[in-house]
Amino acid sequence: MANPATMVEMAVAILDYNAGNVTSVAHAVSKLGFEATVTADHELIRAADRVIFPGVGAAATCMAVVRERGLDVALRDAVESGKPVFGICVGMQLLFDHSEEDGGVDCLGLLPGKVRRFELEDPTLKVPHMGWNPVRIKDDEPIYSGLTSTSDEDATDPAFYFVHSYYCDPDPSIEVIATTDHGHEFCVGVRKDNLVAMQCHPEKSGPVGMSVLASFLESR
Repeated sequence: MANPATMVEMAVAILDYNAGNVTSVAHAVSKLGFEATVTADHELIRAADRVIFPGVGAAATCMAVVRERGLDVALRDAVESGKPVFGICVGMQLLFDHSEEDGGVDCLGLLPGKVRRFELEDPTLKVPHMGWNPVRIKDDEPIYSGLTSTSDEDATDPAFYFVHSYYCDPDPSIEVIATTDHGHEFCVGVRKDNLVAMQCHPEKSGPVGMSVLASFLESR
């Protein structure tokens, strides 16, 4: 939990492009003791110390609003400035080059790779992938610093909450920091320098999700 001094010094911008989970992300940030602004204002985003790019919705619709509000430029500027940026769910997917959703959508291209629809051979597995899944995390990844290491074979992988029909398939040059399984193993967390993203919803994942958000907000 942040102390009052941290709250005064820290400016957190949550990008507003009509994404469905903006309110719940803002509430989670507030619960951790930080004050967040839900905004599409480029000046506020530029002035922020941390930027969160959440998302729930269809890729084509989301990208249209992102571009209409110029948030593609604001997000790129934030990443290039070196400040910590966190993509969540569709906010993670839109960071990549292209999504198969909606017949194919060109995305932001901040991370090389594609977003693919689940094609599952097991009829007992459903799309969308929805619910709690254990996640294998990279031990030295700072955003998971508050979680128990999973390098020990006897340790239990922390579970996070997911709702999605598409998954990210990063270029091999991108550092994968977390994986899980739904018919096959797939990437649910990536990092490129100051840009980090997760497919799950940390704001809906209880104490483990709040730990991840806190690590991001308190990162240096």
